[in-house]
Amino acid sequence: MLKFRLPKFVIKSDSCSHTFVYMKRLSEIEIGKRVIIRSFEKDDIFIKLMEMGCIPGESIRVEQIAPLGDPISISVAGYNLSLRINEAEQIFVDEYVE
Repeated sequence: MLKFRLPKFVIKSDSCSHTFVYMKRLSEIEIGKRVIIRSFEKDDIFIKLMEMGCIPGESIRVEQIAPLGDPISISVAGYNLSLRINEAEQIFVDEYVE
């Protein structure tokens, strides 16, 4: 199965140069990292996750990953949520910048 990273175009205002920043899939994030949801690959999972508080712009934290990699536990909107790895692969995120 091929995995692609989608480029996100960012303009640096201070130097007026262009930079490409690559979004990652939630399944690629390490334990303890905080990220922001940017988009979903498929609409069917978007509706399911939106009902659970996972909406674009929401900050989430990867809490645990099972020993075999499936499922993963994330903290979102004040509670923990377990996702299958195939669901996490459909969520595109950016690193959290404080």
